[in-house]
Amino acid sequence: MGRKQSYTESELLDITKRLVLEYGYDGFHLKLLSQHLPGARSTIYQYYANKEEIVAACMKRVITGIIEKASAIDETNPMQALQELLDIYVEESKLHQLLGDSHKINSKNSASAGRDLDFVEQAHTTLKVQLMRLFQRAQQEKKLREDIPLPVLIGGFSNLINTPNMLNVPTPEWSKLLFQMWMGGAQR
Repeated sequence: MGRKQSYTESELLDITKRLVLEYGYDGFHLKLLSQHLPGARSTIYQYYANKEEIVAACMKRVITGIIEKASAIDETNPMQALQELLDIYVEESKLHQLLGDSHKINSKNSASAGRDLDFVEQAHTTLKVQLMRLFQRAQQEKKLREDIPLPVLIGGFSNLINTPNMLNVPTPEWSKLLFQMWMGGAQR
Protein backbone atom coordinates (compact mmCIF):
# COMPACT_ATOMS: atom_id res chain seq x y z
CA MET A 1 0.00 0.00 0.00
CA GLY A 2 1.39 3.43 -0.99
CA ARG A 3 1.71 6.48 1.20
CA LYS A 4 -1.44 8.50 1.59
CA GLN A 5 -1.57 12.10 0.36
CA SER A 6 -0.99 14.26 3.38
CA TYR A 7 -0.17 17.67 2.00
CA THR A 8 -2.06 20.45 0.31
CA GLU A 9 -1.19 22.31 -2.87
CA SER A 10 -0.23 25.28 -0.69
CA GLU A 11 2.19 23.15 1.31
CA LEU A 12 3.56 21.73 -1.93
CA LEU A 13 4.26 25.24 -3.25
CA ASP A 14 5.81 26.34 0.07
CA ILE A 15 8.26 23.45 -0.04
CA THR A 16 8.93 24.04 -3.74
CA LYS A 17 9.81 27.67 -3.03
CA ARG A 18 12.18 26.70 -0.23
CA LEU A 19 13.91 24.06 -2.34
CA VAL A 20 14.23 26.22 -5.47
CA LEU A 21 15.76 28.97 -3.33
CA GLU A 22 18.11 26.49 -1.69
CA TYR A 23 19.13 24.45 -4.76
CA GLY A 24 18.31 26.78 -7.64
CA TYR A 25 16.13 25.82 -10.57
CA ASP A 26 18.78 23.52 -12.03
CA GLY A 27 19.23 21.64 -8.74
CA PHE A 28 15.50 21.32 -8.09
CA HIS A 29 13.74 18.17 -9.31
CA LEU A 30 10.60 16.31 -8.42
CA LYS A 31 12.50 13.49 -6.71
CA LEU A 32 14.06 16.06 -4.36
CA LEU A 33 10.64 17.56 -3.75
CA SER A 34 9.12 14.17 -2.98
CA GLN A 35 11.85 13.54 -0.41
CA HIS A 36 10.59 16.58 1.52
CA LEU A 37 6.91 15.66 1.35
CA PRO A 38 5.05 13.25 3.61
CA GLY A 39 3.07 11.65 0.76
CA ALA A 40 3.86 9.65 -2.32
CA ARG A 41 5.70 11.26 -5.22
CA SER A 42 2.82 10.40 -7.52
CA THR A 43 0.62 12.79 -5.52
CA ILE A 44 2.63 15.71 -6.94
CA TYR A 45 1.23 14.81 -10.36
CA GLN A 46 -2.32 15.30 -9.07
CA TYR A 47 -1.42 18.98 -8.86
CA TYR A 48 1.25 19.51 -11.54
CA ALA A 49 2.42 17.60 -14.60
CA ASN A 50 6.11 18.50 -14.43
CA LYS A 51 8.87 20.58 -12.89
CA GLU A 52 8.14 23.57 -15.14
CA GLU A 53 4.52 23.75 -14.01
CA ILE A 54 5.24 23.55 -10.31
CA VAL A 55 8.04 26.13 -10.36
CA ALA A 56 6.02 28.54 -12.52
CA ALA A 57 3.04 28.11 -10.19
CA CYS A 58 5.31 28.81 -7.24
CA MET A 59 6.57 32.02 -8.87
CA LYS A 60 3.01 33.09 -9.66
CA ARG A 61 1.95 32.47 -6.08
CA VAL A 62 4.80 34.52 -4.62
CA ILE A 63 4.28 37.50 -6.91
CA THR A 64 0.50 37.34 -6.43
CA GLY A 65 1.03 37.80 -2.69
CA ILE A 66 3.32 40.75 -3.31
CA ILE A 67 0.85 42.35 -5.74
CA GLU A 68 -1.97 41.96 -3.20
CA LYS A 69 0.06 43.65 -0.47
CA ALA A 70 1.39 46.38 -2.78
CA SER A 71 -2.09 47.13 -4.12
CA ALA A 72 -3.40 47.63 -0.60
CA ILE A 73 -0.93 50.44 0.15
CA ASP A 74 -2.40 53.88 0.62
CA GLU A 75 -0.46 56.07 -1.84
CA THR A 76 -1.63 59.41 -0.41
CA ASN A 77 1.84 60.04 1.01
CA PRO A 78 4.33 58.76 -1.59
CA MET A 79 7.24 58.55 0.85
CA GLN A 80 5.22 56.51 3.34
CA ALA A 81 4.02 54.33 0.47
CA LEU A 82 7.63 53.78 -0.67
CA GLN A 83 8.59 52.75 2.88
CA GLU A 84 5.71 50.27 2.94
CA LEU A 85 6.67 48.90 -0.47
CA LEU A 86 10.23 48.42 0.70
CA ASP A 87 8.88 46.53 3.73
CA ILE A 88 7.01 44.18 1.37
CA TYR A 89 9.98 43.75 -0.95
CA VAL A 90 12.45 43.10 1.88
CA GLU A 91 10.04 40.57 3.37
CA GLU A 92 10.20 38.71 0.04
CA SER A 93 13.81 39.58 -0.73
CA LYS A 94 14.43 36.15 -2.21
CA LEU A 95 11.85 36.89 -4.93
CA HIS A 96 14.56 38.19 -7.27
CA GLN A 97 16.49 34.96 -6.86
CA LEU A 98 13.36 32.93 -7.54
CA LEU A 99 12.29 35.01 -10.54
CA GLY A 100 15.83 35.05 -11.87
CA ASP A 101 15.31 31.44 -12.87
CA SER A 102 12.12 32.13 -14.83
CA HIS A 103 14.03 32.27 -18.12
CA LYS A 104 15.13 28.67 -17.53
CA ILE A 105 11.59 27.36 -17.56
CA ASN A 106 10.71 25.86 -20.92
CA SER A 107 7.10 26.91 -21.25
CA LYS A 108 6.84 24.85 -24.44
CA ASN A 109 6.60 21.81 -22.17
CA SER A 110 3.48 23.20 -20.52
CA ALA A 111 0.83 25.73 -21.54
CA SER A 112 0.01 26.14 -17.84
CA ALA A 113 3.61 27.11 -17.05
CA GLY A 114 3.55 29.56 -19.95
CA ARG A 115 0.41 31.24 -18.64
CA ASP A 116 1.87 31.47 -15.14
CA LEU A 117 5.09 33.00 -16.48
CA ASP A 118 3.09 35.52 -18.51
CA PHE A 119 1.22 36.44 -15.32
CA VAL A 120 4.52 36.84 -13.44
CA GLU A 121 5.86 39.15 -16.15
CA GLN A 122 2.70 41.27 -16.14
CA ALA A 123 2.73 41.46 -12.33
CA HIS A 124 6.37 42.57 -12.39
CA THR A 125 5.39 45.33 -14.83
CA THR A 126 2.54 46.37 -12.51
CA LEU A 127 5.00 46.70 -9.62
CA LYS A 128 7.38 48.78 -11.77
CA VAL A 129 4.54 51.13 -12.75
CA GLN A 130 3.59 51.60 -9.11
CA LEU A 131 7.18 52.43 -8.17
CA MET A 132 7.53 54.87 -11.05
CA ARG A 133 4.27 56.60 -10.08
CA LEU A 134 5.34 56.99 -6.45
CA PHE A 135 8.80 58.27 -7.33
CA GLN A 136 7.39 60.79 -9.78
CA ARG A 137 4.90 62.06 -7.20
CA ALA A 138 7.60 62.30 -4.53
CA GLN A 139 9.75 64.38 -6.89
CA GLN A 140 6.80 66.59 -7.86
CA GLU A 141 6.07 67.18 -4.17
CA LYS A 142 9.76 68.08 -3.65
CA LYS A 143 10.29 65.18 -1.26
CA LEU A 144 13.04 63.69 -3.42
CA ARG A 145 15.87 65.40 -5.21
CA GLU A 146 14.98 66.36 -8.75
CA ASP A 147 18.61 66.59 -9.89
CA ILE A 148 18.99 62.80 -9.63
CA PRO A 149 17.41 61.04 -12.63
CA LEU A 150 14.42 58.87 -11.78
CA PRO A 151 16.04 55.62 -13.03
CA VAL A 152 18.96 56.21 -10.65
CA LEU A 153 16.65 56.77 -7.68
CA ILE A 154 14.58 53.71 -8.53
CA GLY A 155 17.65 51.57 -9.19
CA GLY A 156 19.22 52.51 -5.88
CA PHE A 157 15.95 51.87 -4.09
CA SER A 158 15.53 48.48 -5.79
CA ASN A 159 19.05 47.42 -4.86
CA LEU A 160 18.25 47.93 -1.18
CA ILE A 161 16.26 44.69 -1.32
CA ASN A 162 19.43 42.64 -1.85
CA THR A 163 21.43 44.28 0.94
CA PRO A 164 22.59 41.50 3.31
CA ASN A 165 21.18 41.80 6.82
CA MET A 166 24.50 41.36 8.61
CA LEU A 167 22.97 42.62 11.86
CA ASN A 168 20.35 39.87 11.76
CA VAL A 169 17.71 42.31 12.93
CA PRO A 170 14.03 41.54 12.34
CA THR A 171 12.90 42.22 8.77
CA PRO A 172 10.67 45.25 9.57
CA GLU A 173 13.50 46.94 11.46
CA TRP A 174 15.97 46.08 8.69
CA SER A 175 13.68 47.59 6.08
CA LYS A 176 13.39 50.82 8.07
CA LEU A 177 17.18 51.06 8.43
CA LEU A 178 17.62 50.57 4.68
CA PHE A 179 15.01 53.22 3.92
CA GLN A 180 16.68 55.70 6.28
CA MET A 181 20.06 55.04 4.68
CA TRP A 182 18.62 55.51 1.20
CA MET A 183 16.84 58.71 2.22
CA GLY A 184 20.06 60.13 3.62
CA GLY A 185 21.32 60.43 0.04
CA ALA A 186 18.08 61.27 -1.69
CA GLN A 187 16.09 63.50 0.62
CA ARG A 188 16.02 67.28 0.23
